[in-house]
Amino acid sequence: MSVPTSGLPDEAFVVALSRLPGLGPSRLRALLSAWGPVDAWRAVHAGRVDAELLGQTGKADPRAIVARWAAVARGLDPAEYWQAHRRAGIGVVVLGSAAFPAALAADDDPPAVLFCLGDPDHLAGARVAIVGTRDASSYGIDVAHRLGRDLAGCGVGVVSGLALGIDGAAHAGVLAVDGAPPVGVVGSGLDRVYPRDHGRLWRRVAERGVLLSEYPLGAAPAPWQFPARNRIIAALADVVVVVESHITGGAMGTAVEADRRGRPVLAVPGPVTASSSAGTNQLLFEGRGPARDVTDVLLALGLEGGHRREAGESRTTPVHAAATVLAATPWQPVGLEHLVLATGLDMGVVALALDDLELAGWVVRRGGWVERLGRDAAGGTRR
Repeated sequence: MSVPTSGLPDEAFVVALSRLPGLGPSRLRALLSAWGPVDAWRAVHAGRVDAELLGQTGKADPRAIVARWAAVARGLDPAEYWQAHRRAGIGVVVLGSAAFPAALAADDDPPAVLFCLGDPDHLAGARVAIVGTRDASSYGIDVAHRLGRDLAGCGVGVVSGLALGIDGAAHAGVLAVDGAPPVGVVGSGLDRVYPRDHGRLWRRVAERGVLLSEYPLGAAPAPWQFPARNRIIAALADVVVVVESHITGGAMGTAVEADRRGRPVLAVPGPVTASSSAGTNQLLFEGRGPARDVTDVLLALGLEGGHRREAGESRTTPVHAAATVLAATPWQPVGLEHLVLATGLDMGVVALALDDLELAGWVVRRGGWVERLGRDAAGGTRR
């Protein structure tokens, strides 16, 4: 059976591929490297994926994995699934795209695709990850809230996994001030809030900053996805601060990922009698620096004065029709007709506006599609 592929950007097929069960980032990158998005979807749909592309499968039969992928692919309409992300306001950026965050594009284990709610431009500037245990003490909650609040007030973006405990407290602190926008990285589809108690926090982070995931609509949280999420947190951060952690757990895993990438790791000292501080105290014993307050973190960033390095300063601000067209351009490829309908402007006016926006570094056009660029891709600075 043939697979309709006309009229869709390559990103639509990457989105469809990302919905396959058990398809982690390395397998998705392998499929895309072997075939490209359209041919990879055709191969999966036909059940003709070579076992060597699957990598380690443990006790699972590679043929069973390929057969299951084919069954799922035959029940999924890439066009409808793509439109579902558009209707939900979810942006899609693919590795290799000019809009893909530079910190992740340069990583040795990058996501093949990112889904976002909010404005990816909020990734500009210095970023600190604040992580820790879900089973946090009142001491840990207070310290995380203070650090999130004070860093945001100094113009530093705070990254967390939006988990219960330390993560949520850090972002609550960010939202308590009019400062740098928050960045959340989650381990499920952006329509699958986890933990459920953080639904309001998710919405507020998306409104004020940006939520990121490498999982598409409908992807439920799974245990293996959270360690994968932690590597993205570490890759995005200029500094990782572990506020409170048991001797094992996700926060300690994030510290390992940060170490592997050469990112500084700081730890908040805690009571030696508290198991919830055993991990952070171990990090200090091993030689990581202490995070006693925001000043320690700013010193690790090289931002003693708390000044935020702005990104995108080389781009002029779009005006008049160009501003209208830019506002209507989502964070995934769209056709010219979409922008004409969305803005109500004449086709010629939209085309001229796109010329100005492309020249100024706000959008890029390829193959009849228009794609919005993040600030970093347009020439802004970033650590």
